[in-house]
Amino acid sequence: MRRFIVGLLAVIGVVTLLGVLGSVGLVIWDRVSGPHVPEVTVLTLDVDGNLPDAPQTGGLLGLLAPHETSLRDVLGALDKSGRDPRVKGLLLRIGGGDLALAQVQELRDAIAAFRAKGKVAFAYSDSFGEFASGTRAYYLASACDQIWLQPLGLVGLVGLRAEEPYFRGTLDKLGLVPRFDQREQYKTALNLLTQTKMTDPEREQLQSLLGSLLDQIVAGIADGRKLAPDRVRDLIANGPYLAQDALSAHLVDHLGYVGDALDALKARAGAGAKAMRVARYLDSVGRPHDTGPVMALIYADGLMTRGKSDSGALFGTGVMGSDSVIHAFRLAERDKNVRAILFRIDSPGGSAVAAESIWDEVKKARAAGKPVIVSMGDVAGSGGYYIAASADKIVAEPATLTGSIGVVAGKVLIGGLMDKIGAGADAVQTSDNAALFSPLQDFTAEGYKQFEAALDSTYAGFKARVAEGRHMKPDQIESVAKGRIWTGAQAKANDLVDALGGYETAIALAKAEIGVPASGDITLRVYPRPESGLVVLLHRLLGTSREDPLAILPSIAGFMRELAMLSVRPGMLVMPPIEIR
Repeated sequence: MRRFIVGLLAVIGVVTLLGVLGSVGLVIWDRVSGPHVPEVTVLTLDVDGNLPDAPQTGGLLGLLAPHETSLRDVLGALDKSGRDPRVKGLLLRIGGGDLALAQVQELRDAIAAFRAKGKVAFAYSDSFGEFASGTRAYYLASACDQIWLQPLGLVGLVGLRAEEPYFRGTLDKLGLVPRFDQREQYKTALNLLTQTKMTDPEREQLQSLLGSLLDQIVAGIADGRKLAPDRVRDLIANGPYLAQDALSAHLVDHLGYVGDALDALKARAGAGAKAMRVARYLDSVGRPHDTGPVMALIYADGLMTRGKSDSGALFGTGVMGSDSVIHAFRLAERDKNVRAILFRIDSPGGSAVAAESIWDEVKKARAAGKPVIVSMGDVAGSGGYYIAASADKIVAEPATLTGSIGVVAGKVLIGGLMDKIGAGADAVQTSDNAALFSPLQDFTAEGYKQFEAALDSTYAGFKARVAEGRHMKPDQIESVAKGRIWTGAQAKANDLVDALGGYETAIALAKAEIGVPASGDITLRVYPRPESGLVVLLHRLLGTSREDPLAILPSIAGFMRELAMLSVRPGMLVMPPIEIR
């Protein structure tokens, strides 16, 4: 029976491998043969929620779904097609998923550049919010020449709202006692555990963020729809709008269905126009920035930890490890062809030790003669800002959430919960401070002094790193620190970033650093070179994987453990997950 089971499993393995190889072969054949771009082409792009910031690498899904379109892909397609005489227009179909405002702005900029080259762009949505806010989706649509809406659709232009959950009451009922402290009053990442409602500084901070973001949205819609800003504010104050009301208010241009919008775009493009998906177009023409001096592109995505990045064995997503980011920098530093480094950060922070290690490596890259330009994504705050601080230049979208120069740490005492459920614990130790990190024992007076000293030291170190990198005086740093979060626009006004924009703005600054003319091109190369899904699978089958195929399980367990028993971390540089609706 054992031999039968082993044989059966072997057969299943061979069949699975052959199926996978066959699928990969079809993908390769499709890409080699390449789709034909018609002489009169309109591109179509579906946007339903956030696009992944970087092309997917690793993980089983990277093999099974290799055509997932990333933000970088879309920006590249719009750049290439803007200069392609065969492409006449773009149909942007906007779904119901949530969009991050910074990503919306990067897409809006790319659409504006596409239109500036004589192309036309139409936006279509079944509904800008279905009994939900559609403000961000409509903001994106307003970058286009025309907006189409389904006759029963809605324009949920209702403004912005920040909602924060608080679980202190729940912890009290469970007998869990939070013991946290922060530097300073705006460092609110763990208020959800320590408070029952917003503190005054938290409310002030969120109101300021919403005000800045709304100003940006109003300006964008006013420009795109040729409306006065005050009129846009009135429309937002009185939304949402049924389809006919939205048409009367000049919020949309036509009521119809996606086929109607596509037909109208084809008619505008010219006789014989054919539609082509953005991903297929890129398969045909390739990515932009593939000639000229080499510029390394290094991604820092996700929660920051020490050690290696956990890409997730199944889904290709996870946390950003300092060792992996440092490895990427060292590869770029050693490559004599690399002239500059584009450092793309989309992270709410995490471990202070990890941030310090990456910060130091950025400095070393610059010392090696490789200018480092940071491009911030949706979020680059706390530790995410720390690792940017030593770069030559920092670029952020106006809606990027950044700053949060501060620290929070502590633990949750679980003794009360154990009493409630009849559990017990005991311990022996060699010194008083052996229990400093234990969730079973509160701080001693001496232990609490040491905990506070660690917070002070980490906060002072964070500010010193920013002061050095941004060439700011201590009083300037203190005025923008205290854990406060800023939008990119506010950060620019406070000298925390150098320019507003996305990838292309950062690339332009990098070209200036290495003496490449603005009209010249560069070769943008990702470091480290991503492994294909097939290589990842072969590593699994041959037992040579550098990553445990079940690595996702301890990652999840570790995350849950952090929530259940937050140990003392004298250096937790993390932003709160702000939910803006």
